[in-house]
Amino acid sequence: MKFLAFDTSTDMMSIAVTDGVRVWQHSGPGGAKSSATLIPAILALLAEAQLALGALDAIVFGRGPGSFTGLRTACSVAQGLALGAGVKVLPVNTLMAVAEEARFVLTGSPFAGEPLRVTALLDARMDEMYVQSYELSSGGCLQISDCRLIRPENLLADAVLEATDVKLLAGNVFGVYADRLPADLARFTCAPALPTATALLRLAPALAVAGQCVDAALALPLYVRDKVALTTEERDQVKLAKARAALASPAD
Repeated sequence: MKFLAFDTSTDMMSIAVTDGVRVWQHSGPGGAKSSATLIPAILALLAEAQLALGALDAIVFGRGPGSFTGLRTACSVAQGLALGAGVKVLPVNTLMAVAEEARFVLTGSPFAGEPLRVTALLDARMDEMYVQSYELSSGGCLQISDCRLIRPENLLADAVLEATDVKLLAGNVFGVYADRLPADLARFTCAPALPTATALLRLAPALAVAGQCVDAALALPLYVRDKVALTTEERDQVKLAKARAALASPAD
């Protein structure tokens, strides 16, 4: 199957194209910066692969959660290109792509062996993380929990994490919240990972066969919360609270 895939939900923009045999990929700055660079990069990659938009089986994109501006960019570009070319879109949860990317990096191959349970973690800003668990097997990627927001220090206290018997944690939070994540993560394998376009390509065939491709008009973002950033006043209050806490702490 022929797919164009891209994700701009994080600080990295990731694009990939496949003709069913070979894969071409490109990466660059994501989030808000991708609004000016995504389309030119897509067209250049399609030209390199000698693929026309109309020849694609679907346009695959990371629908969220993630950067508010990045998600709007991905959805609008997917919708515009799909409408113009008369092809379907395939929206994919970015946390699912994180889980698949971590699995592939650790194994270096298509899925083989026993089903693997992964909890994907993405920085949600505002001192929170997006968390969602999946089971990956030869049949595809199955969601085993809803997406939720938690604070880094509450990760091991998360009841859903305990109930799903996850062994692998994957995402971009291990550096961002290094000083706030629970110290006792020894029972988990922790793998840095992002929702890459190549992960989307690996997920796409099974999702397409399952009927997940939809009309371009349904290229919509997935938001877990309406409030995506602190106001200037709120940021100032957070800084003030931290400064007061530092002054109140006894000297070492």
